[in-house]
Amino acid sequence: MFAPLEVISNFKEELSLIIAFFIGIGFGFFLEQGGFGNSRKLALQFYFRDMTVFKVMFTAIITAMTGLILFNGFGWIDLELIYINPTYLWPGIIGGLIMGAGFVIGGYCPGTSFVGLVTLKTDALFYLIGAFFGIFVFGEIIPSFYGFFNSGFLGDSLTLHKALGVSAGVIGFFVILMALGGFWGAETLEKKFGERRPQPINRSADPPRGQGISRSAAKEEV
Repeated sequence: MFAPLEVISNFKEELSLIIAFFIGIGFGFFLEQGGFGNSRKLALQFYFRDMTVFKVMFTAIITAMTGLILFNGFGWIDLELIYINPTYLWPGIIGGLIMGAGFVIGGYCPGTSFVGLVTLKTDALFYLIGAFFGIFVFGEIIPSFYGFFNSGFLGDSLTLHKALGVSAGVIGFFVILMALGGFWGAETLEKKFGERRPQPINRSADPPRGQGISRSAAKEEV
């Protein structure tokens, strides 16, 4: 588990796994309730027609970020003790492009594809088959480009506030401003490119049933 429940609560590993299992179920449930098990809804963000995914994920990011910064300030958690994946610049860029292309083409990310599979969506099944096949191929061919895989190393725990020499709170403040701007931009894009809902037909303007037929019949008789 990413959360340090075992450290702060002395939970046994078995109990931690059980807690993680139920947290995962809850996470999947809310993803489905938010419509994230629908590949069409996920893909529409790349056409600026439905920016729900962007807004929800950015909200989750700034919520977690703000919580960590505040907890660190209160002395409840030490940011220096949180594990951060090592940064490899060039493989990260290429991996991000491949991940983004897969998201656009398949309409899912790894997490939402499992949500789609549980709700019996066929496209999610084929997406996961392709994902596991890609993992297998990657594992087989990685020795041939292992040098590139480890290129562009920038440190074991690179963060923006360390790289810029400012506090985490300063970075958090600007990320929140960026989020607010992003939310405004997302709403603007949705208004411009969003799906047009069909206008309801005004039946009140139609002639009473049978009246149109009688008029046409009268014309024929004349």
